[in-house]
Amino acid sequence: MASSQGMNQVGYVDCAGGGQVIARDGIAYIGHMRAPHGTTIVDVRDPKKPVVLAELSMPPGTHSHKVRVCGDIMVVNQEINNNDPNKASPDFLGGICIYDIADPGAPKLLSRWETKGQGVHRFDIDERYVYLSSTAEGYLAHIVIILDIQDPRHPVEVSRWWMPGQWLAGGETPNWDKTAHRCHHPLRMGNRLYTSYWQAGFHILGIDDIAKPQRISGLDWSPPFHCPTHTALPIPFDIRGRRYMVVADEDVYRPLDGVPAFLWMVDITDECAPMVVGSFQVEGVEDGPQPLATACHQPCEIITGTEIPVAWFAHGVRVIDIANPHALREVAHFVPDVPAGASRVQANDVTVDERGLIYLTDRQRGMTVIERV
Repeated sequence: MASSQGMNQVGYVDCAGGGQVIARDGIAYIGHMRAPHGTTIVDVRDPKKPVVLAELSMPPGTHSHKVRVCGDIMVVNQEINNNDPNKASPDFLGGICIYDIADPGAPKLLSRWETKGQGVHRFDIDERYVYLSSTAEGYLAHIVIILDIQDPRHPVEVSRWWMPGQWLAGGETPNWDKTAHRCHHPLRMGNRLYTSYWQAGFHILGIDDIAKPQRISGLDWSPPFHCPTHTALPIPFDIRGRRYMVVADEDVYRPLDGVPAFLWMVDITDECAPMVVGSFQVEGVEDGPQPLATACHQPCEIITGTEIPVAWFAHGVRVIDIANPHALREVAHFVPDVPAGASRVQANDVTVDERGLIYLTDRQRGMTVIERV
């Protein structure tokens, strides 16, 4: 059964398992984990009675589980889904699709940017650029690619960045196993890209010249920790006169008796020398061996204050107060009902809208609308 502290359920959307969710101006956009479901657009102006406005589909063996919106533009990823028992067509090319959503109920495809390999995993956008985690011909696993979408009908690559060792076609040789070091996703703030890099920690990239991204610094804690780095989220304001970044590892790829993924607090006041100063784990998670996808996954990337909602897989959404960076603490939580046919909750992504409502997807089924009380 659902449990909560300091949060109440307002509404619920019965939909296929959700990846990323974005909500603004009374409309929620949900990317789905598995085909044939691609993207669902939902009217949540009355959050107690959500109404589905449009649904986009995907072919077997692929997915479109990430979505971003800026102005009247919606961007969704397209990627081969290695977790789908159905195989993608050999002709399928991953990438992104760019839509006009002036009418959210009738999205119009403007263009499709394609790439070799698995496709695009996650990304950030602004009024001018898309910052991709993408595979590319001649490279090992996902790298950073920046596209100019000033003309959304004709996206143009402006630059790319990768860890030395990924450019196989250029004669580079990785010193890691398979695809352990790969871009998960860049997040832009100012002239920096804060870029999670899976089992290579994170990298801070300077984009003063957006055509030539430059590495400023980074930090890698794998090993000794097993779980890969999922999100490097900069805080857009100072705390006690210092600058910080919240870093979330994802609770996958570890021994069942290994340390489950948690949230890190990193001081980036001197961005050339990031320092870990705090961490948070849900009470009781480390009391014994845990199955994968039990602990941390993804923080809300829209920061409105020192309280940050975080999707915590089997533990729903946890609201973490970072006002004291050395002592992160939970101030509220909400664990929804286990979806029909599932054995436990799998909270996947969380966002907030301008009303302060919180939207939580479960990767198995459903999106819950929650309010902080």
